[in-house]
Amino acid sequence: MGACCSTEVKYKGRRHEEDDLEGKEEEGQQEEVTTTGHAGAIVRFQGSSSYTSMYTRKGKKGINQDAMIVWENFLGEKNVFFCAVFDGHGPSGHQVARHVCHTLPYKLSTVCKENDVAVGADKDWEASIIRAFEESDEDLILEESLDSYCSGTTAVTVIKQDEHLIISNLGDSRAILCTRDNENQLIPIQLTVDLKPSIPSEAERILKCGGRVFAMDEESNVPRVWMPDHDCPGLAMARAFGDFCLKDHGVIAIPQVSYRKLTSKDEFVVLATDGVWDVLTNNEVIRIVASVKKQSMAAKILVYYAVQAWRTKYPGSKVDDCAVVCLFLKKRPLLTRSLSDMSKNVASQLDGADSNLISKDRKTEEGETVINCDITVDPKALDELNRVKAFTKSSRLGSLNRRKTSKDFGGTEVN
Repeated sequence: MGACCSTEVKYKGRRHEEDDLEGKEEEGQQEEVTTTGHAGAIVRFQGSSSYTSMYTRKGKKGINQDAMIVWENFLGEKNVFFCAVFDGHGPSGHQVARHVCHTLPYKLSTVCKENDVAVGADKDWEASIIRAFEESDEDLILEESLDSYCSGTTAVTVIKQDEHLIISNLGDSRAILCTRDNENQLIPIQLTVDLKPSIPSEAERILKCGGRVFAMDEESNVPRVWMPDHDCPGLAMARAFGDFCLKDHGVIAIPQVSYRKLTSKDEFVVLATDGVWDVLTNNEVIRIVASVKKQSMAAKILVYYAVQAWRTKYPGSKVDDCAVVCLFLKKRPLLTRSLSDMSKNVASQLDGADSNLISKDRKTEEGETVINCDITVDPKALDELNRVKAFTKSSRLGSLNRRKTSKDFGGTEVN
């Protein structure tokens, strides 16, 4: 993660202030919206927690068809997380996305508890996930209030416990992992494949079932799925919940399921709908998330940059809906503490010094080793500490004033 002590985040030469974005909230957007789920899990629809950040923003195409959810203590076990984003499409896509957003994790939790399936690399997990996906899809047919014949939704989910990470994907939303290479540089690893009809194996299945795959003249680079005898609906993905007009013609609700064992080099996971991936690369996404000072603001800042990228890259197009869930795998490093925390640390070092030299290689409160931390205490040190404290106080007051006067930049409620 970034080691920035400033209140600003800089990306590609542009700056914004996190405190300003935090203040620019539409009423209700950042409020905690939680309930209790199966086996006592904490179900979060919006807001943030110690390890998660989530945010959605309506685009310019109408109602927000994206949805997102986080289950903490999934399966009733502490520190087990279920995270997911959904991207609806079609006339009733928003209703389908929200319906599956509620039913899928519940079904998966009940299936796993019934079969005593533990989080890990066991193949039982894949069978349980596929069963939960298929049952959620079947429920859409039985739900009379939903028109899912030509409407549907994508889904990308992760389940995390300790070093175990299980990823499931249906459609063209995406999950990536931010990790470190051998030189300690941040790099992205794409955890899912965008399941579009442009993939030969996906197109082959659809064609064998009588479906058609071709692109429209005005979108020659976007293959779509069509019914055998009608030029509809033109689905831009090969797998989805709903879309029952194409379920007999190769579009399926069976997810791709994979497992990854996490290591100490792994930093965070980002799940997002294609409103983000259509305009930002994997590398750009991890750079943005890694640059934030407050983890709770990571998802919102990422959406902010996606919106700006839409306006720059496609000025004549309508901005798409965006939904993001960030799952952080560890606590922030020492250097990302606030300036006030740093001044407190300096004060404790000065107050605890019983000689003119503080010993080398001290341990921080988090157990990190700070190398070569010789600090010579001289008469000017206390004056410097007082200046730091004065600056910290004025910074907090300035931040508070900004929060009181700023306006919303465009976030919308999930409900």
